[in-house]
Amino acid sequence: MDDAAPRDANSPVAALATLVAAAQRGGEIAMEYFRAGATTHASVSYKVGDSPVTEADFAVDAALKAILRAAFPHAGWLSEETEDDSDRLARDTVLVLDPIDGTRAFMRGDPCWAVAVALLEGGRPVAGVIHAPALGETYAAARGAGATLNGAIVRAASAATLEGARVGGPRGLRLALAEKSGFRAEAGPPSPSLAYRLASVAAGRLEIGLAGPGSHDWDIAAADVILHESGAGLVEGGSRVRYNQPSTRHDALVAAPLAWLARLAPARGGA
Repeated sequence: MDDAAPRDANSPVAALATLVAAAQRGGEIAMEYFRAGATTHASVSYKVGDSPVTEADFAVDAALKAILRAAFPHAGWLSEETEDDSDRLARDTVLVLDPIDGTRAFMRGDPCWAVAVALLEGGRPVAGVIHAPALGETYAAARGAGATLNGAIVRAASAATLEGARVGGPRGLRLALAEKSGFRAEAGPPSPSLAYRLASVAAGRLEIGLAGPGSHDWDIAAADVILHESGAGLVEGGSRVRYNQPSTRHDALVAAPLAWLARLAPARGGA
């Protein structure tokens, strides 16, 4: 981050330093259970809807809760692995996190998973980090301070044309978006972690990132501020995403450089 940026205790830049340290600690804990190319040794259980959760998810959640609640004692709390508390709705400042985004990938030894942490103010993310320890990558951004990957500034793609754009997301969504928006798309590399997929747009590795209905605040809040600070945006049904609502669930999402968003038909269909 820019050394000239303000660093008072309440600034997004100061908050980001705490989020990065917390996410990196969470990554260290998760890596104790991760085995590249092999099934994790962590115990696995299943939530409603047959979604898996491992003891690593819970361990990271507990560690981040201790670190972040101490650093932001007045903030609300929203985590995929903590029972939701409506108290957050009365808070202007809220911490939002996914201890392991891409749990299925984590379980099978695929390195594309991440610890995602964001700080909301007034229903919008002002600081966020997506830390992918098995890939050695940390995306981070604070409002007004730019977006970085491993400390280096990143910017979203700046091509003048959509033709040949690299699009990440489910195949049906990619084809539908290209057909409705009138351009030929190229499939981007698969990303089991939605947070990482969206961050890839911020870094210019993808021109467009898609998600079908069903993502939650914790999947996308950190990516949202990283995208914004890179010159891109994230929209839901053509509008800016709203956070810290009674329902954390979102409709289809499109991430792309700001100049392109208005030209892209909203994604529909699979997750």
